[in-house]
Amino acid sequence: MDTQKMEKDKTQIKIEKLKAEFETFSTWEEKYKNIIKMGKALEPLPLDFKKDELLVKGCQSQVWLKPELTGAGTVVFVGESDSVIVQGLLALILKVYSGETPETILATSPQFLEDLGLKKHLTPNRANGVYAMVKQILYYAQAFKLLKN
Repeated sequence: MDTQKMEKDKTQIKIEKLKAEFETFSTWEEKYKNIIKMGKALEPLPLDFKKDELLVKGCQSQVWLKPELTGAGTVVFVGESDSVIVQGLLALILKVYSGETPETILATSPQFLEDLGLKKHLTPNRANGVYAMVKQILYYAQAFKLLKN
């Protein structure tokens, strides 16, 4: 099996685990609590990473997203938001995309966010912010892919 297919399978497993986790909750209030819990589990971002150039454009809340291309060729993201729900949404997104190769990130559709029901349970502004975070992740992945080639 080629490496790219194995990485895509690994990402799909992450998505399936998230879906299974969300299916254990019967109400959106429980799901929101879980999202907030995910956000609280994120490591705080060092102050020197809270720069304007790391702010995600298109979010009402402040969201900083710092990528790093590792020696193994994967992209690790760290981030933080000034909003607890957005911090949780960021954590959920990073569970899927962080630690993957640029190619795998680019091949992973954000459809899982809709599959989890987020789009219909978030305000339009919040949903736009979620997709702005994904767009920024894809932008970084594209840049790192070009750097590797």
